[in-house]
Amino acid sequence: MTLPRPAAHVCPPWLRELAERIHEAPPEWFSRFTPPPGGGARQSSVLILFGPGDDGAEVVLTERAHTLRSHPGQVSFPGGGHESGDADSAATALREASEEIGLAADEVTILAELPALHIPVSGYDVTPVLAWWHRPGEVFVRQAEEVEQVLQVSVVALVDPAARFQVRHPSGFTGPGFAVGPILVWGFTAGILDRLFERAGLTQPWDRSVERAVR
Repeated sequence: MTLPRPAAHVCPPWLRELAERIHEAPPEWFSRFTPPPGGGARQSSVLILFGPGDDGAEVVLTERAHTLRSHPGQVSFPGGGHESGDADSAATALREASEEIGLAADEVTILAELPALHIPVSGYDVTPVLAWWHRPGEVFVRQAEEVEQVLQVSVVALVDPAARFQVRHPSGFTGPGFAVGPILVWGFTAGILDRLFERAGLTQPWDRSVERAVR
């Protein structure tokens, strides 16, 4: 599958259409875990940032620092907890991305917010913020205590059926996973990407009987 490579300042049609329709999907479509009455332990946001790549588009991800107590080494979206100076969820996501990977907010177009979802392990409520990197600049590990490395992963590679499988964790968790070279994406991040690609019409048939164990 090949997606046309957009100019750096042009949002691809599939992403623009996805952003326009994302409000039609209820929270339960993205995750079976939704915020409890009264909200979770803390409000947070993540930035789902797509930008132009060699074969159509890429998504910006991070590998979490291996010294973190929570999800060390796991691939995730940039993001973190809401602070009092943040105007909204998008502001939280952009501030965290700036702190973690040096992303400049004026290079980014915010497209839409997904419904707030709940992470039972941490008790956090997380609002995913969908965005387009209209003027890509430099990103790097700015906060080494949080980020091991910055990853820019091809959408074409992620939706390749050969990259798809089901993940099984000793906790009992099962869900979609992606593998692109040495990059393994699972958990909350993979679940959101899976739902977005499905909603955007990018998903190709893949063998759901293939499983990988993770720890």
